[in-house]
Amino acid sequence: MRRHHLTIRIAVPLAAVLALSACSTPEVAETPRDSVSTAAPSVAAGDAGALLAAHGLVGKSGAEVVEALDQLDAQRPLPLAASVRYDEVLLSDGTIEASMPLDGDEFYLSIAPYETTTHECYFHNLGTCRGELAEADVKVTITTDSGEVLVDEDATTYANGFVGFWIPKDVAGTVVVIKDGKRAESRFSSDAEGPTCLTTLQLL
Repeated sequence: MRRHHLTIRIAVPLAAVLALSACSTPEVAETPRDSVSTAAPSVAAGDAGALLAAHGLVGKSGAEVVEALDQLDAQRPLPLAASVRYDEVLLSDGTIEASMPLDGDEFYLSIAPYETTTHECYFHNLGTCRGELAEADVKVTITTDSGEVLVDEDATTYANGFVGFWIPKDVAGTVVVIKDGKRAESRFSSDAEGPTCLTTLQLL
């Protein structure tokens, strides 16, 4: 497991807070996070420690926070929203926002295979996103366009219906999921503009 130093940026942009309240779309990436909305006052830096402590995040790296929240066996939405991006995870409790880096050369891709019901998603929100198939046994293969197999394993979706994988940054390829003889396939991209949330895998 990679280890990263925690850095925190505090701001309370109302648009960003609202964007974190659900699985977000590509437009959210363009929302400025470093400007303060007139609808909410700025928050002292000391409050960030309280935010992290309240959710058991003190001492954890960004990658550890991503894994812990995605795999948390609890009903969504969680009290803490967390939007996974290319190189950071944005945390918000609705009042303050903290940014934790996702350093290194790995990209977090969380997938939610489904049979009948799905939702639009671009940046995976660990605190709000819910897939149809919770705790389901699946076979996942992730292959790059050059033919490199990044993932080839049996997995079980988490309580939120997703299952996540760390893959190399800046590659593209195909995700294949198999469950009970049904198969789903979708493209992925792990570059700076790539989605961290894949909800287009319908099992047929």
